[in-house]
Amino acid sequence: MLKKIALIVFILIAGKVAHAQTASEVYDKYADFNLALLQNEHDKALDLGEQILPDSAKLPQKARVSFYNGIAKLYEDDSQSIKAIAYYNRVVAAEPNYYVAHRALGYLYIKDISGKPADQVVVDAAYIIEIKKALPHLEKAQACDPSDDTLALIKLLYRNIKDERGLNTLPARLNELKKNCIDILSDQ
Repeated sequence: MLKKIALIVFILIAGKVAHAQTASEVYDKYADFNLALLQNEHDKALDLGEQILPDSAKLPQKARVSFYNGIAKLYEDDSQSIKAIAYYNRVVAAEPNYYVAHRALGYLYIKDISGKPADQVVVDAAYIIEIKKALPHLEKAQACDPSDDTLALIKLLYRNIKDERGLNTLPARLNELKKNCIDILSDQ
């Protein structure tokens, strides 16, 4: 009986190892993924991305970060906010000055707070937590790529959570955050 169990375990492990993609195969799929993105083939890109995810560690570091950004955008466009947030967070962890991912994170964090516009929300503890997650990302995006709409939203959010200190120190933070902005990820 023990020999049968050992044989089954060995077969399962051998099957898993045989199925694992090589680094070259993963990179080839990554190239196909990028081509599908370029050609606006959303479903194909998403399918390829999900095939790459289990073996994404085999991609070179910069390619991996670029891949995470691409898959996050696909998830965002597919209304899968939780997955998009997870991968955008990996992007900003690896490239903290890449403001495009920060902008996406800021807006995703506030997207589902309530069904009401930001100026008509009920301010409760859960709302404040999500706003405090969103604000640093929105501020980095605003510092690197100023937008009247984003600035107005940041100010509204500070007023909604009654954080006068945060609102008053905003210009100094934006000035500091505008240093070292990255607007394009390289996978090389």
